[in-house]
Amino acid sequence: MKKIVMFYPYVNDEMRQEVQKTLKTRWIGQGPKVDQLEKDWAKIFKVKYPVAVNSGTASLFLAYHLMGIKKGDEVITSVLTCTATNIPLLQMGAKIVFADIKRDTLNLDPEDIKRKITKKTKCVINVHLSGNKSDIDKMPVPIIGDSSQYHEPPMPYDKYTCYSLQAIKQITTADGGMLVVNNKSDYKRAKALRWFGIDREAKRRAGWQVYKGREITTDITEAGWKLQMTDVTASLGIGALKSYKKIMNHHYNLKKIYDKGLKNISGLTAVGGAWSYPVLVEKREKFMKLLAKHGIESNIIQVRNDIVSIFGGKRLNLPNMNWAEDRYVYLPLHMMVSENDVLRIINVIRKGW
Repeated sequence: MKKIVMFYPYVNDEMRQEVQKTLKTRWIGQGPKVDQLEKDWAKIFKVKYPVAVNSGTASLFLAYHLMGIKKGDEVITSVLTCTATNIPLLQMGAKIVFADIKRDTLNLDPEDIKRKITKKTKCVINVHLSGNKSDIDKMPVPIIGDSSQYHEPPMPYDKYTCYSLQAIKQITTADGGMLVVNNKSDYKRAKALRWFGIDREAKRRAGWQVYKGREITTDITEAGWKLQMTDVTASLGIGALKSYKKIMNHHYNLKKIYDKGLKNISGLTAVGGAWSYPVLVEKREKFMKLLAKHGIESNIIQVRNDIVSIFGGKRLNLPNMNWAEDRYVYLPLHMMVSENDVLRIINVIRKGW
């Protein structure tokens, strides 16, 4: 019996070939392949200003920095997300305000957000959990889109959009991220900040010489970090984007099969997603044991952040999250899962648990 695993990184021949070509050049750190990945991303995602970084967390951190989040600023964010969404906020000294989720999507509840906006609210972090688009419309404060699991063009109301290209995401660079900004000023600033604050374009124009005629060729006006992507990892992304339509079509096709096959099952409500597939089930432990018995992995993946010690370690009064906490579980959905695999999973579930 074939084991259906929860996650499996997708690396195709084009991705391997791109890496091999890069390894034969003088550039394996940040170089022309990073530039190429950004150009390819801009074309496919229909954006002007993408900035490649070394992780999805780095893209979030840069967005928070560009937003100007300071100690004491209130930031409304989802209680159900990867902790990577919220850890940078903690490090910046922001006051994290957890909003409740919607039962039908597990994404943020817009009405609860509106109730929690105050004069101190700096922004909202809109998480598109599981590759399931969050339906938040305009808010009276700026919105940062956490599209780590949602590899589609940015929402029109996002000030910044952050993507993860980590190993098990739809598009992977083994690890990496992409920050999309909306104006040239933020674009230039983000590109400098990912490399200590140095303007690498100016450095390139100077022939990579940092010192000429007793003058520095590139000054640093704002201290940055080392958040850049490398050409080796960018090569994986370049190869992956060549199969972007194929990858996303496969994910959405599996979602469609799940959606159809999981209807009208007592004790189960399908939530759906195009990265992994969450469902809400009664008797979750029995449900997961049944799947495991048939060689099918399942997982909780995301833990509500409010009960984690660094975020307070206290279960807050969030009715929908409290209701969903013992019900949600994720089913496998990735490039190594076939249509027949999904039909097999559905068949096992329909027999009851």
